[in-house]
Amino acid sequence: MRYRVLLEQDEDGVYVAEVPALPGCISQGQTRAEAVTNIKEAIAGYVESLTAHGDPIPPSINEEVVEVLP
Repeated sequence: MRYRVLLEQDEDGVYVAEVPALPGCISQGQTRAEAVTNIKEAIAGYVESLTAHGDPIPPSINEEVVEVLP
């Protein structure tokens, strides 16, 4: 599954990762890479909890990021 993850660095330099499709699914890390690793674990736990409770799992995304140079 693929989910959009928003990454922002807070005022203390900590990277905060949030998954808009999974309300409340937030994690953080001292580095961008650590935040990504941690949010992957959080997503897995979130989906596992949804499954255990018989709740629907939000659909995976299918998107591309396109960079256009001037």
